Amino acid sequence: MRAITVRDREAGIKGLTLEDLPHPHAAENDVIIRVHAAGFTRGELDWPATWTDRAGRDRTPSVPGHEVSGVVTELGYGTTGLTVGQRVFGPTDWTRNGSLAEYVAVEARNLAPLPADVDHTAAAALPISGLTAWQGLFDHARLTTGQTVLVHGAAGGVGSIAVQLAHEAGARVVGTGRSADRDTVLDLGAHVFLDLEADRWEDTGQVDVVFDVIGGDVLDRSAALVRPGGTLVSIAQQPTVRPDDGQAVFFVVEPDRVRLADLARRLRDGRLRVRVGAVRSLADAPAAFTSGQRVPGRTIIRVAED
Repeated sequence: MRAITVRDREAGIKGLTLEDLPHPHAAENDVIIRVHAAGFTRGELDWPATWTDRAGRDRTPSVPGHEVSGVVTELGYGTTGLTVGQRVFGPTDWTRNGSLAEYVAVEARNLAPLPADVDHTAAAALPISGLTAWQGLFDHARLTTGQTVLVHGAAGGVGSIAVQLAHEAGARVVGTGRSADRDTVLDLGAHVFLDLEADRWEDTGQVDVVFDVIGGDVLDRSAALVRPGGTLVSIAQQPTVRPDDGQAVFFVVEPDRVRLADLARRLRDGRLRVRVGAVRSLADAPAAFTSGQRVPGRTIIRVAED
């Protein structure tokens, strides 16, 4: 099969190449997926799991990409809940070869059925962003109706979904970003937009929850915006400043088949939108990683047609 690989950690994204690899093996509780569309994170070549397995052993050549949408072609021993020929989507395993390939082996528990009327391209943009947004807002911050949440990076992959989910839950949503993102963020359901560079943060008043995807100074300054008893949640780094009488949480997204299925239904019903920008071929994936151009929405790699 054809796949995008990396072999040299020092080379980073310059080392991405398209090559032939053996067809993946379905281990116990695995499925093999014929990849139709794949999502990736530009920073994932910096993740230790890209280069080593769970035991810390070198696993290069490594295939990046950790979001997949496709069709099950093979079941491993003991696999239940999925069938050959079924459309599925979800995150792939961090310490195994990923989705920028024609086929990928994934633990079945990571995957959810994909409705027939949801496009693979849209589905590939949903797993990590959707689960991260949900888990940050509701599992970690315990956001409820009537509370106020500030979402940093509200036009991005995670932020745009967090804005929509929080709005639907009955929260007051403050979205932040660049000035060019204002209309997009308000259209997604934010009640207020805050330009991170031009607006006074203090003018928003205190909030119950801050959801941070940026880190650094933005994360540190955000602690002062959280009212007593509130929560500062970050997926960028461990917070070093804690809100007064509040919580500071850093987390990494976890697979969740039930929640994925719920997000897919929202997508199908029009209650949730994913922002897909560029759609590139597998051969163009290295260029998509290295592109310095800011593209509104996620870049998705289209591997096969329906």
